[in-house]
Amino acid sequence: MTDFMIAVTLARQLAELFFMMMLGTILLRAHLCDSSTAKGLSVICIYIVLPCIILESFQISYTDEIRNGFLLALLAAFLIHLILFALTALLGKIFSLDQIEKASLIYSNAGNLIIPLVTAVLGKEWVIYASAFITVQNIFVWTHGVSLISGQRKLSIKKILTNVNMLAVAAGILIFFLQIRLPGIATDIMSSISGTIGPLSMIMIGIILGGASWRKVFGSRRIYLIGLLKMVLIPVIVLLFLKFSGLAGLVPEGKTILLISLFAVITPSASTVSQLAQLYDNEPAYAGAINALTTIFCILTMPVMVYLYSL
Repeated sequence: MTDFMIAVTLARQLAELFFMMMLGTILLRAHLCDSSTAKGLSVICIYIVLPCIILESFQISYTDEIRNGFLLALLAAFLIHLILFALTALLGKIFSLDQIEKASLIYSNAGNLIIPLVTAVLGKEWVIYASAFITVQNIFVWTHGVSLISGQRKLSIKKILTNVNMLAVAAGILIFFLQIRLPGIATDIMSSISGTIGPLSMIMIGIILGGASWRKVFGSRRIYLIGLLKMVLIPVIVLLFLKFSGLAGLVPEGKTILLISLFAVITPSASTVSQLAQLYDNEPAYAGAINALTTIFCILTMPVMVYLYSL
């Protein structure tokens, strides 16, 4: 029953995201916007919407059980990212991966899909464990990811520490452990803004793809290789790690908490990669195409991975 619910919920989420993406393409083709609109949307997502998502996710009651589960989710997320870095380094040598391909393999669309999926299937009280993965991913995205996509090998420590998303992560962790409750109007505003991440990201990708040659982007066999690596090979390796690492036995409900970590890995490539590619003018159309293709693959691969984990 759970597997069926996941499949149905995922199909609905994907249908919504694809419709939003089509709207972006229609807007561009109808000459109602231009390519600069995509960059503007990227700025809004990165500097306004994502910080709100991070902060909102930490507004949850503190208990020892939740704390221990959250720490397990943080540990799992950190170990998973180490695996992803190692795998990408190896695959990079084998397949000569470029920066966008490496970033697309490492970073997942956890923010757009994982929170709605966890809420619908497991309940809102489980979102805190999804936030643990998102927190770790954000730390790496705004350090390693920015360096990779921008081509800047040496990033300023000051810029990293003062990045609005890194500040949101630090503030969120502080809010959770000190149980600071933000005013009702602040949480309402953050909740409203957070809900725009899906539409804004997908419309942006639609605008980018609308200005690209679809035959050139999707006609290359290379992109299908990246799709298979991202949605099949890497998820299988992470799944095996989570099943046989023994981490699930560290806390009650450990298996479900790690399932949420698996959810995050087996979602499509991160739309943040497309946003950063647009921001730094590094193959945004290719990044958007990888996001779109892996979203299509996700319809088949995600339910299969969840089923294999449940065995």
